[in-house]
Amino acid sequence: MKSFSERNPVPMGITAVALLVLGVIGAFSIKDVTAFLGGSSYAADFRDAAGLAPGTEVRVSGVKVGEVTGVGLEGLGTPEPHVRVDFRVDSDVTLGEQTSATVQLKTLLGQRYLALVPAGGGELKTIPTGRTATPLDVVDAVNGLADTVGKIDTDALATAMETLTDTLRETPQGFDTTIDGIARLSQTIASRDDELRELLAHAATVTQALADRDDEFVKLVQDGNRLLEEVRNRKDAIHQLLVGTAALATQLEGLVADNKAQLKPTLDSLYGVTNLLLANKENLEATLTSMGPFVTAFSNVLGNGRWFDSYIDGLLQPYGVGDPPGKKEGKN
Repeated sequence: MKSFSERNPVPMGITAVALLVLGVIGAFSIKDVTAFLGGSSYAADFRDAAGLAPGTEVRVSGVKVGEVTGVGLEGLGTPEPHVRVDFRVDSDVTLGEQTSATVQLKTLLGQRYLALVPAGGGELKTIPTGRTATPLDVVDAVNGLADTVGKIDTDALATAMETLTDTLRETPQGFDTTIDGIARLSQTIASRDDELRELLAHAATVTQALADRDDEFVKLVQDGNRLLEEVRNRKDAIHQLLVGTAALATQLEGLVADNKAQLKPTLDSLYGVTNLLLANKENLEATLTSMGPFVTAFSNVLGNGRWFDSYIDGLLQPYGVGDPPGKKEGKN
């Protein structure tokens, strides 16, 4: 046998590249390979696609058992064109020849899934349109309400919804509740037509105000982003501050615990002093009120420097105007 150094490197390189390509294809196709090794493929005919697409979940009694593998239009040019939905289910799920299928809403955002109801014996091949149903897309039905409410005949709409409710009473479970809700909604719209118009008018005003303040909102968001960025930049400092605060609380707790015997008499004395001051509250107020004029006068005495500046009224006997000093009034 030849060693690797003696062999032609070209065939070896081609082989290696081919194996690498096959590995990549296998990695991207592992899902299809798994489906080929386990599970069964079926088909169902619907009057419309109802939002189904490859990868949509297939459920039985609310449990995921497979997924949709393909959606295509068939029967063009015939009286009954339809949508063929191919799907795969796990091998441990048995579907009889009377199995029915419906498209159900998965979330309020419009995601769907294919719900199967196994029935009958034998082997299922394709579910005909007679045993399939699709839900009414409420979002599409009321999507333009704000723009067209002024042109809607609300009484006729309420009558139409009631007629639609009566017509679709035999739809799958859960659909009746939706239709009844729509009928009640239309009746409410008919009875609150004026209020609804006013509400939409105010909503338009608010929307215009928000549009006029667009630059301010942008600046607010930018300032918020800068604030969050600053908080993120100072994350370590904030963390150290919180750690230090926790350590300080621990130290204070230990300090209080270690000095409890000394702090208790001090706090008791402080409590007694506080009660004494509280009991003499009126006397303190009277003292402070009386001290006010005295403090004002004393401040005036010392207000011109480092000496007393005052006078004593009535200390000397008064003398007449023009008399020489020392001469008493009434004498020559």
